[in-house]
Amino acid sequence: MKVALVIPTMDRGGAEKQLALLALNLPRDAFDVRVFLLTRDGPRSEALRAAGINVTVIGKRFKLDPTALWRLRRELQAFGPDIVHTWLFAANSFGRAAALMAKVPVVIGSERCVDPWKRWWHFKIDRFLADRSDAITTNSSGVRDFYQRHGIAPERFRIIPNGVPPWSANTVTREHAFEQLGVSTNRKLILAVGRLWPQKRYRDLIWAGELLAATRDDTTLIVIGDGPQKAELLRFRDAVTTPKHVAFVGPREDVAQLLPHADLFWIGSEYEGQSNAVIEAMQAGVPVIASDIPGNRDLVQPDRTGVLVPLGDRAEFARRSIALLDDPDQARLLATQARQRIATEFSLDQMVQSHAALYRERVEKRSPQRETADDRSERS
Repeated sequence: MKVALVIPTMDRGGAEKQLALLALNLPRDAFDVRVFLLTRDGPRSEALRAAGINVTVIGKRFKLDPTALWRLRRELQAFGPDIVHTWLFAANSFGRAAALMAKVPVVIGSERCVDPWKRWWHFKIDRFLADRSDAITTNSSGVRDFYQRHGIAPERFRIIPNGVPPWSANTVTREHAFEQLGVSTNRKLILAVGRLWPQKRYRDLIWAGELLAATRDDTTLIVIGDGPQKAELLRFRDAVTTPKHVAFVGPREDVAQLLPHADLFWIGSEYEGQSNAVIEAMQAGVPVIASDIPGNRDLVQPDRTGVLVPLGDRAEFARRSIALLDDPDQARLLATQARQRIATEFSLDQMVQSHAALYRERVEKRSPQRETADDRSERS
C-alpha cells in the first residue's frame, strides 16, 4: 500500500515527531511510505532518509503560492499513492486539494491541536475539505470537540493518541545532568520543555518559578527550547527573578536523558493538542503539573497521574509544587501511575497499528467503488 505523508516542514515540533515515528515504523512489507514537505526541510528528515524513506521538498514560497499546489499534484501523480495523509493546516489545505486533483483514492487529514488562532476563512477551508476527506485523525478528544464547534462532524475524526518509543535505561548521572544545565545538585530541579511562544504562557511559569523559589529557596526552573519569544521572556525573567531561580538553556538533544533527574515537570499552555513533552515526562517518571486545558486532561488524571491547575494560576502552580516536594511519597506514586498509563495507552506500537488499521479500513472501503468505476469504464 502506497502512503504519502504531507506536512509543512520537518522541524522539531510535536506533529513532525509523530509523523516521523509513523513513517519509520509502519511495516515495510505492507506499506511503501514517502514524505512530502510542503515548505522546507528540517532536522527530523535525517532519520527518515537514513532509513531509506524518500523525502521530497515541494518548496512553497509564500502563503498562497499556487505553483506549490501544482508541483505537489505532479509529485503525487508520479508516486501514485493509495492514501494521502496530510498534517497541519497548510499541508491539510494544499495537500488534500492536490490529492483530490490527482484523484488519489483515499484522502485523510490530521488536526493536531486546538487552534484558536484560526479565523473564519481558515475554518471555511477546513469544513470544505473535511467534507471531501475519508477521515481526519487527531490525538485528542479536545481537538475533535474544538472542530465540532466549528462545524466539522465528530464522526469524521479518528482519535489516535500520540505514541512514544519504549523507555531505554538512562546512562547519564544526576551530577552530569545538573552540570549540563548549570544547576547545583543541592537544588530541586523543575523542567519545562517547548517552543518559546505565547501559546505556552511561559510568563506564568516564570512567575510561578519565582514564587516557589522565594518560598523554598532551593528550586530552579529550567526552560528547554527556543522560539520567537526568547528575548522578551529573558527580559521578563530578569525583571521578576534571577537565573538562579529561572534559567533558559535553549534547545537540547538530550532531553530524554535529563528528564529522569527532574523533581517536577511544568506545562502552562493556553491550548494544546496532546503534548509530546508531557507524555515523555510521564514516561520518565517525573511528576507533572499542568494547566487544566483539554489536551492536558487527556493525559493528566488529577491526583492520579499528575496535577492540573487552573490556566494562568501562578500561585497554584507554586502551591501544588511545594506540596509534592514536601511529600516525596505522593510524588513517587503519581510518577509511577503516570508511567504505567503511558506504557499501556500511549505506546509507539499502538499509535502505528492504529494508523495501519485506519489505512487498510479506508482503502478496503474505497476498493469496491474503484472496481465498479473500472468496470464501467471497460464497458464503455
